Amino acid sequence: MSSKGRTGKDSGSSRYDAARAERQAARQARAAEARRVREATARGYEPDPRDNTGPTPIGGDAAAGQNDGAAPSDRANQPKRLRQITHERLGSFGLSPKKALGQNFLVSDHVMTQIETIAAVTQDDIVLEVGGGLGVLSERLAANAKYLHVIELDRKLADLLDDVLAGTASTVHRGDAVQFDLASLDPAPNAFIANLPYSVAATVVLRAVHEMPTVDRWLVMVQKEVGVRFAARPGTKEYGAPSALAQLSCSVKLQKNVARSAFLPAPHVDSVLMSLTRTAPPAEPGIRRLISWGFLHRRKALPRSLAIAIGDPATKDATKDALIELGIREDARAEQLSADEFRALHAALVARGIGGLQ
Repeated sequence: MSSKGRTGKDSGSSRYDAARAERQAARQARAAEARRVREATARGYEPDPRDNTGPTPIGGDAAAGQNDGAAPSDRANQPKRLRQITHERLGSFGLSPKKALGQNFLVSDHVMTQIETIAAVTQDDIVLEVGGGLGVLSERLAANAKYLHVIELDRKLADLLDDVLAGTASTVHRGDAVQFDLASLDPAPNAFIANLPYSVAATVVLRAVHEMPTVDRWLVMVQKEVGVRFAARPGTKEYGAPSALAQLSCSVKLQKNVARSAFLPAPHVDSVLMSLTRTAPPAEPGIRRLISWGFLHRRKALPRSLAIAIGDPATKDATKDALIELGIREDARAEQLSADEFRALHAALVARGIGGLQ
């Protein structure tokens, strides 16, 4: 083999070996970084991506480990961050998040600040919180409100909340908010502020809208999909029964998207801060039934859907007549009617003697 041939082969082999070594070094670096993050989290630290020398202590300066001139005692005196508080309270009570109860604890100081700013709780407010969790929001609400009600299903967390809220004007109610007698809360709340368990968020918010006439504003953390549905407009694919039911009595606004990393553990869904402002008293049960029945068969025309749900063949023609009277197409589907149009349709059907709507 010529000298030129051997040189080409040796050169190609060297390039291959160099590339393999580079990939191996990259894998080792990633593994080392992953270990650093795990160790930092276990100690109640939050890794700082700007500092490869080690984690940044939570509650300390963001550039800890660098020569910033700040004395260690100055950093130690800074307020603890939510991630550290969360780890401490979980450890102190021997707790861990329960997936079955939808427990994802907020650990973002930035998001917490935004909640406090938007909620704007004052000494005139009586607040209801559902799912108090580790009390990081509860203690802030209690510090600013006239009175705080917290409903918590997890007995161990309820005990923790008793400790966190000791000495404040508050009551921790042990129970399931889906079944709890919300109207029995005394004093009656006027504000509903919560990081809600996602599995029951829509149900609990709608219960409060319809059963708590004194509540005039909400600020709740919910699954983004739920928030989008509550705020959806008629004629969109997201618009459904929850949209119309909420909009019967409230205006709905999506305030802020919230990243999964803002929670411990991180949920598998995106989140959003949603606010509602009451615009009308709770709707009559008959109107709510009409909406629910209308969406049972959302791909069918509304007259047909209601006739199936009510079980009275006369409902079909009565609904067609009522829709025409209201200036709505007789073959309209439920998703095309606004909350106000459902209200008008309900009155027209009751006037025509259709049963089940009183």
